[in-house]
Amino acid sequence: MDDAAVVVILFGGIVLTVLFFWALAGIRIVRPYEKGLIERLGKFQRTADSGLTIIVPVIDKMTKVDMRENVVDVPPQEVITKDNVVVTVDAVVYYEATDPVKLVYNVANFYVAATKLAQTNLRNVIGEMQLDESLTSREQINSALRQILDDATDKWGVRVVRVELQRIEPPVDVTEAMHRQMKAERTRRALILEADGDKQAAITRAEGAKGAAILEAEGQAQAIKNVAEAEKFQKLTVAEGEALAIKSVFAAIHEGEPTNDLIAVRYLEALQAIANGPANKVFLPMEVSGIMGSIGGIAELFKDKGEKA
Repeated sequence: MDDAAVVVILFGGIVLTVLFFWALAGIRIVRPYEKGLIERLGKFQRTADSGLTIIVPVIDKMTKVDMRENVVDVPPQEVITKDNVVVTVDAVVYYEATDPVKLVYNVANFYVAATKLAQTNLRNVIGEMQLDESLTSREQINSALRQILDDATDKWGVRVVRVELQRIEPPVDVTEAMHRQMKAERTRRALILEADGDKQAAITRAEGAKGAAILEAEGQAQAIKNVAEAEKFQKLTVAEGEALAIKSVFAAIHEGEPTNDLIAVRYLEALQAIANGPANKVFLPMEVSGIMGSIGGIAELFKDKGEKA
């Protein structure tokens, strides 16, 4: 093999090697979360999706754009509220790219631009609020700032997903005053709750005592009523018994057909029993003429019997 053939073989091998590496340099792999912007001789040509993409080396250039959600950390800054209180505020901004072409060609450095835009609008939003309102309206501040940033970054091909305030710190003296105020407010609430509790307890005790007194009075009234009814029933029973006894005696007397003489004897026996009692006076009924006549008849009867004897 002569020298010319060797040179040709070597030259061909070099050319093939260069072509291989040149073709290898034109192979690009785009990840699933990326988009590839291909420029040819400085002019945008097309957007490459995820997968294998072939470009012309040296002539074409590919710029990859991350389409995932990213975060911009807004550094702390001092903001003056509406009532002239200086507070230190910082936040984070979450965004995602919606148009990779706008994101690359419409803004030189999106991170810096978004940071400055968030700082400026954060001062504007909090500057329109009182200190107490800014401390208790985080959700309102987040929503307002997100809407402003989303409208402003639309031309950059970016959508602001959400904005979160990390901290709002007033000065030390203001913080101490707020702590004292909060402590005083909690003490006042505790005293009010304690007073309400004592009041409710007193009302409950009074209602309980009232209910107990009413129940006791009702019980006593019912007991008196029951005793009165029992005494009444007892008296009625005794009266009925006495009436029945008198009726029986009266009936027995009538059935026996007593004579005046017998009645007079019984009357004398009754007078003797009365005279033997502790009383020193004896009252006789006015209608005793019939009885005395019977007594006289009895005396004559005994007199006649004595003479015959």
